[in-house]
Amino acid sequence: MSNETLKNEQVAPYHTILLVEDDVRLSALVVKYLQKNGLHVETEFRGDTALQRILNLKPDLVILDLMLPGLDGFEVCKQVRPDFNGPILMLTAKDEDIDQVVGLEIGADDYVVKPAQPRLLLARIRALLRRTSSVAKTNKSSDELEFGSLKIIHNSRVVSRNNIAIDFTTTEFDLLWLLATQAGNILSRDQISESLTGLEYDGLDRSIDLRISRLRKLLNDDPTKPKGIKTVRGQGYLFVADGWL
Repeated sequence: MSNETLKNEQVAPYHTILLVEDDVRLSALVVKYLQKNGLHVETEFRGDTALQRILNLKPDLVILDLMLPGLDGFEVCKQVRPDFNGPILMLTAKDEDIDQVVGLEIGADDYVVKPAQPRLLLARIRALLRRTSSVAKTNKSSDELEFGSLKIIHNSRVVSRNNIAIDFTTTEFDLLWLLATQAGNILSRDQISESLTGLEYDGLDRSIDLRISRLRKLLNDDPTKPKGIKTVRGQGYLFVADGWL
């Protein structure tokens, strides 16, 4: 059995992906590549019809283009998030921080800048599916961390500060859990990228920095002088155990 076959089996042929993309030619190419690699892919070409399609289909993952007719990807993500907790991978044609920030803030789990390399897109999809699968298999009741006013429960994916629950996407929670379990240790962007996506940090991807900013905002950790999640210049990020008074 080839290595590629083994990789495909790890993803599992029963995962259903919904691709929301109005470029018919690009959509066909993506579908062909993903199905070749063991994924079942369905398509939707409009944002306004994608909403109900996501809720009806309940796919394992949604690939959501930013620029769509009827309703843009931002609005689709924002409206569907309260009723859909699966991973959303956003496609953006613009390599602009503002698009990426907005996407992450309204509930996207990851983003890929178009034109996306097929292998990169597949790797991001696999990483999100692996994390989702690992969450489903987790049944430990003792996976709980507490730092002052901050409480994190892995089994139920619950985060609270001062006894007030905070909503996190799958990716946001995974990043927080990674940092918290390594409290007191500096984690480089390479380590974070490898742990969360299985990919090496390419030195250009801003997603980690954007997500750290997002975590600080959600946890009310002053971004100008953070006490809980500190930036160590030239090294990475440090989760401070006693920074959550």
